[in-house]
Amino acid sequence: MRAILCKQYGPAEVLELGDIAKPEPRKGKLIIKVHAAEVTKGDCELRSFTFAVKWFAFPLRLAFGIFRPRNPVLGGYFAGKVESVGEGVEAFKPGDRVFGSSGFAMGAYAEYIRLSQNAGIAHIPENLSFEDAASVPLGGLNAIHFCMQADIKPGDKVLINGAGGSIGMYALQISKAYGAHVTAVDAPHKQEAILASGADEFIDYTRKPYTSLGKRWNVIIDMVAGSDLESSLACLEERGRYASANPTFKKLISANRVFKRTGKKVIVSFAAESKEELSELANLLREGKISTAVDQVFPMAEIIEAHKRVEVEARTGCVVVKIP
Repeated sequence: MRAILCKQYGPAEVLELGDIAKPEPRKGKLIIKVHAAEVTKGDCELRSFTFAVKWFAFPLRLAFGIFRPRNPVLGGYFAGKVESVGEGVEAFKPGDRVFGSSGFAMGAYAEYIRLSQNAGIAHIPENLSFEDAASVPLGGLNAIHFCMQADIKPGDKVLINGAGGSIGMYALQISKAYGAHVTAVDAPHKQEAILASGADEFIDYTRKPYTSLGKRWNVIIDMVAGSDLESSLACLEERGRYASANPTFKKLISANRVFKRTGKKVIVSFAAESKEELSELANLLREGKISTAVDQVFPMAEIIEAHKRVEVEARTGCVVVKIP
């Protein structure tokens, strides 16, 4: 089968098209024909082995390969159709349209992928294409996780720092669906798309940081790894909640201490990417309460360009590669 291969760590140019063996059916597993996969910032970081959050690097190097990737097929988020099921699989059948996460197994940049029936997989809502569905799991699962952890209520003032990326676009829409007033922070070229997605206010961080405006919010959802924790906390109302989607080591160890000192909650737990949360996302999409946020769809042959678009943050939403 055809696949996009990463045989060494390096720039986007190390990616190449190649052929690998198609996975065989096994007990309790699904064989899924992949139709589309999201190209994520995490894919780019694993490919180059350059991480915004530095403490990730050492454990991931041990897990993924010290000198070169053990699994040359990247891609953790996909949409496709079940081709076959192994013995004991009951929740899915051949022909089902599904989307979800392959977790640390990766492998979505290929024509077929084999996953456990217990993986984070759900049925695609009828109103979504494969390309739209592939854009949902990463951003949607993380966004709904942080919105639920932050306990967003109707009338809350929510600030989303980095609102134009995969997680940010879904966090914006889910916050609005929960009844919040949303302020979005990002680069000026993303303003139009962000406001079209429902943001009430937009802050251009290149002109003035939100921490210098003298405003306060009930909730801050922060996608920017290098942001200063103390400055962000100063922008929270009493009993406010701060969620970091890319927590530095300092933020990880500070969470409990900050709550005891200030009464403000720091959320650094990672999304479980469960099929229950994915099903909740599917319901929100099916009911039209949120919509997908696809920036651009690339063919497999243009994977280098897709990675570069994500890496330099030129996108407004999700970048997807189409698997023919």
